[in-house]
Amino acid sequence: MTSPVRVLIADDHGVFRKGLSALLESLPTATVVGEAADGAQAVQLAAQLAPDVVVMDLHMPSLGGVEATRRIVHANPTIGVLVLTMFEDDDSVFAAMRAGARGYLVKGSETEDVIAAVTAVGRGEAIFGPSVALRILSFLTKPLSAFDRQLFPELSNREREVLDLIASGVTNADIAKRLFLSPKTVRNHVSSVFTKLQVADRAQAILRAREAGLGRHADPR
Repeated sequence: MTSPVRVLIADDHGVFRKGLSALLESLPTATVVGEAADGAQAVQLAAQLAPDVVVMDLHMPSLGGVEATRRIVHANPTIGVLVLTMFEDDDSVFAAMRAGARGYLVKGSETEDVIAAVTAVGRGEAIFGPSVALRILSFLTKPLSAFDRQLFPELSNREREVLDLIASGVTNADIAKRLFLSPKTVRNHVSSVFTKLQVADRAQAILRAREAGLGRHADPR
């Protein structure tokens, strides 16, 4: 017999958290091993309890769900994070995916869909609600641009533009010429990009950017 999926629930709304916990505990296929009222507590409990699935809200005090997801997955990639939130805007969806979430549903989804998603993520699958899946499909089928906010939403438009040029093999000096910026301003943008992407050097930044589809039309001069 398959063991029940071990679930940690992270949500700052106590009523919702308790309701979801009661729902999952009523199932033979799941057991709730812990509850967290904010992202920091979620990271701590995930490290202590090593659940199969963390059901994660995004907007919480102390530490948001995106950063909590990133820390949990980085510390233990075997843990699956299922985002369950009120927000389905592009920035929230793609930020959560980049942080390592395996699933994304909006609150208000049918009970059966939530149960199915928890079970699927517990098996190592990826699952997304219909509206979220449409956003992902739209993103994957349209031409990539350095100005798409879905690409590295933590960056400003100018920083994405600089990153695109870096990924195309353009030097800082030439970036300054192309964008009519001072060399110092370009260095500041590059430094900010490295910090926000948590990369150590230009090579790592280029790798991250090219994996996301930037730098495809290289024309270094």
